[in-house]
Amino acid sequence: MIALGCDHGGYELKQEIKKYLEEKEIPYKDYGCDSLQSTDYPIYAKRVAHAILDGECEKGILICGTGIGISITANKFKGIRAALCSDCFSAEATRLHNDANILAMGGRVVGPGLAVKIVDTFLNTPFSGEERHKRRIEQMETD
Repeated sequence: MIALGCDHGGYELKQEIKKYLEEKEIPYKDYGCDSLQSTDYPIYAKRVAHAILDGECEKGILICGTGIGISITANKFKGIRAALCSDCFSAEATRLHNDANILAMGGRVVGPGLAVKIVDTFLNTPFSGEERHKRRIEQMETD
């Protein structure tokens, strides 16, 4: 299950992502927002982070205007590795090397066609499992 969240700046792009997920029959849960009305991105970043940490969802996709604020908020949670990606190479690399569990994008930065390709890459790239990457993830998770 994929957790989706956005603020008003990511609402339209989230609708495109939902279409893609439905076409691919990938289950998702939408944690808001539900309109273009101005709202605060931390609300939705927190909802998606909790859904992953509680085991409700395996991965998440977060979208705000730039993707920056929403990814910063999500990364405040231990066990969350949110990666802001604007290209497919970064989406692939963050899955392979960082085992990122949240993809963040900017609705005012990435167009819908590219966003769908980034989501596809993120969701279909497994973690490499290489020892050096496991070690680095462990270092991220400890103080």
